[in-house]
Amino acid sequence: MVEEALNVHDLLVKNENSTFFVRVEGNSMEGVGIFSGDILVIDRSIEPVSGKIVVAVIDGGLVVKRLQKTKAGMVLASENSDYQPIVINEQEGCVVWGVVTGSVRQF
Repeated sequence: MVEEALNVHDLLVKNENSTFFVRVEGNSMEGVGIFSGDILVIDRSIEPVSGKIVVAVIDGGLVVKRLQKTKAGMVLASENSDYQPIVINEQEGCVVWGVVTGSVRQF
């Protein structure tokens, strides 16, 4: 029984002023169910802590990776064994842009 209309925006967006949508290109995160063509929901108000999937800016390009903070520093790890982790150092110029909170996929 349907009681009210479903609004996907209401389900996916918790903080409207800091939420953005980005379309995925590539297969580096397929291990967690993020596929090329998916639309990711990114919330910039959430603190990027170790273990979260994030969107980061590296040398002007966006990447989607799992953030891992280690004693040696920050690592951006893929969820596909075909890709090596990206170890971030001060010279890399990396900025974590936001935390992935959901995705939308069309069939």
